[in-house]
Amino acid sequence: MEELLYVNLINEVEDAELDEMELDPRHANDIRDPFVELTDRSFQTIFRLSKELCLFVITLLEPLMRPRMKPTDLDIRVRVLIAIRFFASGSYQMDVGSNIFLNVSQSSVSRCIKEVVNGLNHPNIFNEFVKFPGNLRDLDTLRRMFYEQYNFPGIIGCIDCTHIAIFPPRVEDPEYPEHLYLNRKGYHSINVQLVCDSNMKIININARYPGSTNDAFIWNNSNLQRSLRNLHAAGNSDYYLLGDSGYPLRSWLMTPIEEEPAPHSPEFRYNASHKMIRSIIERCNGVLKMRWRCLLKHRVLHYAPDHACKIINACAVLHNLCIDHHLEEPLLQDEDFNYGNIYIEDLGFNWLCKIGYILENLDNFNQEDGPIVAGAQRINPELAEGRRVRTRLIRNVFNQ
Repeated sequence: MEELLYVNLINEVEDAELDEMELDPRHANDIRDPFVELTDRSFQTIFRLSKELCLFVITLLEPLMRPRMKPTDLDIRVRVLIAIRFFASGSYQMDVGSNIFLNVSQSSVSRCIKEVVNGLNHPNIFNEFVKFPGNLRDLDTLRRMFYEQYNFPGIIGCIDCTHIAIFPPRVEDPEYPEHLYLNRKGYHSINVQLVCDSNMKIININARYPGSTNDAFIWNNSNLQRSLRNLHAAGNSDYYLLGDSGYPLRSWLMTPIEEEPAPHSPEFRYNASHKMIRSIIERCNGVLKMRWRCLLKHRVLHYAPDHACKIINACAVLHNLCIDHHLEEPLLQDEDFNYGNIYIEDLGFNWLCKIGYILENLDNFNQEDGPIVAGAQRINPELAEGRRVRTRLIRNVFNQ
């Protein structure tokens, strides 16, 4: 198999630590190049990136990585490939059962991952490839893209949170206490807020909060929420996100009507359109995790929370690069159906349809604990304005 050629590549790679491996420098030039040895399809199956895109990532990271100083150092290209393979598999072993990192110690692999993750989190890279529009012209572009695809005015993105499983921190950890990371589904995680555009490109990510944190709390304390509030306060009120009923209704965040509207009513058509468009963020979550399988629930990131957050950010950068380069979505593999490895929360609505799941309750699928309800004695003025904007939207667009 052509994939096994990469095993031979790693078998011949030098370990960066001399004290962990006895290496004859005379073999340093015997490494076989996967860019040459593997077909395009085999390369993309292993690394999830095309050869062209992988070389672009290597060039992007090279100025931020430690140069090769001696024959026993791992080449920068090899270090990047090792990290990308980890993101793609979530494991130190190849799917065929052979150790892809054979003859490279686990500590060396960990250093490769850390170096590449830090590079992808560098502001010069991260802020270039994961960014929310900073001006009205770019916001208008996002709004136009959604309108052309869905005939729903004003949308600039869809928002949702997804849980990324991590290994439990120590119970008495003063900085990352274990109980904060135990989510309501019973496992330890980072609760990651994502906002995507109409092409599933991630335009905002917040991976800083432990799994016990509610989606609405993350949103209400985010810089993006403050930015959109200020945008509307300045009179630019024709831009909003779509979110599920776990989020508070605001003029800058449209949520579905909670009570099921009468069939064929304007409110019913609004909810149906809202749900259909919002499914793009579910699909984005699914594609992100299926491409970078280290994020799947059953893989579990065995890193401290701060480093796990950086790995999530790094995968978001690579996800967007794949979108920009029009790479096809990753396919589900046979192993996904073994030993209960597929979890509904890992996959968005469209992924579930592809593998034959039947959703009996779409309204409650992948939503959080429910809406924030205003007190009985008074109504939050921002909530009242959100209701007014939603009512006007329903009357103007869906009253036909």
